[in-house]
Amino acid sequence: MSKNNKTYKFSAISIKDNVAVRFRLFSKKIAKSHTATLSIMMDFFEWHGFTPSDRFTQSLIQELLKNRARTETSIKRTEATIAIIRDIEVNQTKPNNAMLLSLFGEKIKEEKPIRVEKKFADKPVDEKNVVDSIVPKIRYEKLASKMENVSTDFKYVLDKVTTVKNSFGKDYLKLEISKSELENFIRTLKKL
Repeated sequence: MSKNNKTYKFSAISIKDNVAVRFRLFSKKIAKSHTATLSIMMDFFEWHGFTPSDRFTQSLIQELLKNRARTETSIKRTEATIAIIRDIEVNQTKPNNAMLLSLFGEKIKEEKPIRVEKKFADKPVDEKNVVDSIVPKIRYEKLASKMENVSTDFKYVLDKVTTVKNSFGKDYLKLEISKSELENFIRTLKKL
């Protein structure tokens, strides 16, 4: 079909008489020409990924609504996952970082509250009551036990180190543990 010359190239298709009459009636409702009706129908099926032989439970609209419901539930799940990750960041990562910094003697940045209640704004704040960071007791105990395990392992390794005197060069240190013990220590340190 070329629009400039307004000449059309037609092709004939053999269709049963009753189907042709039905299509002509249907075509009058949809578009101006039979060609436009067929192209609209084919675009619809290709766009939505359906085939004309598919049988839907009750109607096409209900299938589309089911797809929309699936999309909405996946969006809700994604939003819930984002909320969980933000909660983990606020409740787990920041206190752990604060505790690790306090273990290594680093100063923790004090975060100023966004809003201050009026009843506390007028009263002077005692320096004794101000705590740099608040860490739940369970997390503190877990970190303390991990630190204790690491320190005992470190003492064990240091006990196995001996100095070897070399007659032609510098003295060096020799670690007298098995390869499996070394790999075990490396694994435990990576877990921390």
